[in-house]
Amino acid sequence: MQLPKLFARFLARRDGAVAVEFAIIAIPFFLIVLATLQTAITYMAEQELETAVEESSRLILTNQGPNYTQSQFTNAVCAEAVVLFNCSGLMVDVRNYGTGTGFSSAITSAPTLTYDSNGNVTNTWQFSPGVPGSIVVVRVMYQWPIFLKPFGFNLSNLPNGDRLIMATAVFRNEPS
Repeated sequence: MQLPKLFARFLARRDGAVAVEFAIIAIPFFLIVLATLQTAITYMAEQELETAVEESSRLILTNQGPNYTQSQFTNAVCAEAVVLFNCSGLMVDVRNYGTGTGFSSAITSAPTLTYDSNGNVTNTWQFSPGVPGSIVVVRVMYQWPIFLKPFGFNLSNLPNGDRLIMATAVFRNEPS
C-alpha cells in the first residue's frame, strides 16, 4: 500500500475522535474545577475563622479574658475552629487601647509577617485583654496553603505563596 493512501485513510478515520477531543479539553476543565474548589474552601475557611473569633472574643468582651493566658485563649479560639484549621498554625493577637480612647485609635490592619530562614513566622503576638471599658482588638491569623500556584491560579497574598486569612473583632469591654 502506498504511503499517501495510508495517510489519507488514517485522516478519514473517526474512531477515537471523542477521546482526542476530551484529551484536549480535559486539563483546562479539571483546572477550572479545582480552582473553583480551592476558592470555595478558602472562603469557607475564612468564614469559619470569622465565626471562631466572634465566639471566642465574647470571653474577653464579657470580662472573662483577664483570667485567661494567651495559650488558654488560643485554645478557646481553636475549640471554635475545629474543622479546617491546625491549631498550631493559629496566630492570636489581642491588644487593648485603653478606656479613654475612641475606636479610631484601634489598629485592625493585617500585620507584616516576618520569617526565619526555615520559613517560620517570627512575629511576637500580644495578649492584653484590658479592663472593663477598654477598647480591644482581637486579630486571629492563619497561613492557608494554596495548592494551584503552579498553574497560574493564585490566591496567595504572602511571599511564601500561602494566603494569610485573618479575622478581626473590635469591641469595648462590658462594664463589670
